[in-house]
Amino acid sequence: MKYTKEEILQQIKGNIIISCQALPEEPLYVEEKSIMYLMARAAKLAGTPCIRTNSVRDVIAIKEETNLPVIGIIKIEYDSYDSYITPTMKEIDELVAAHSDIIALDCTMRQRGDGTTINQFLKEIKEKYPDIVLMADISTYEEGINAWKCGVDFVGTTLSGYTDYSPKIDGPDLELVHKLSQEIDIPVIGEGKIHTPEQAKQMLDAGAYAVVVGSAITRPLVIAQRFMKVIEEA
Repeated sequence: MKYTKEEILQQIKGNIIISCQALPEEPLYVEEKSIMYLMARAAKLAGTPCIRTNSVRDVIAIKEETNLPVIGIIKIEYDSYDSYITPTMKEIDELVAAHSDIIALDCTMRQRGDGTTINQFLKEIKEKYPDIVLMADISTYEEGINAWKCGVDFVGTTLSGYTDYSPKIDGPDLELVHKLSQEIDIPVIGEGKIHTPEQAKQMLDAGAYAVVVGSAITRPLVIAQRFMKVIEEA
């Protein structure tokens, strides 16, 4: 089943989207067969209305397991590309073929190896797939405004703190969420460095339409390391 944007908007409003991802260097990554559908199963039982995941195989597996709308991304590194979240049309094509309900991509202003700007890339995507639903992963207010003007459907604060020029804070960028939610007429998705339920609520209070939580729920190594760090420092 593929969901319409209107259906997704109704389901995620004021809610938590859970990100279920495992990269090759992480303990929950299994080469032979992904087990992220099990994490998504738990997320659905907890009540999430939507899943964000990485790779074609996980998009397909999670949609089959949960029947929830899925935000699909593909993380891949290319020479001369600073961006690595769905950076080229190849990844867009693959996520469309996998029936991702929303496709998220890096919409920062960083260097793109093919010489295009993010504005040109977004224009090419929308020309090829007029009905596509896009989420712009951005790191600053200016990037969020730019993506909105380019016609994306959602703006996510995913990359705040992960670009050289965005604020380095150990927690969610509430100021960015608040500023964008006051300025643009599309949903702002609060994402990035949300470590606690209280911080998720703060994101919603700051104006986020919905929030994405990943590492704090679905990355056991990161969770364990956070506990260990506190004990070691004590």
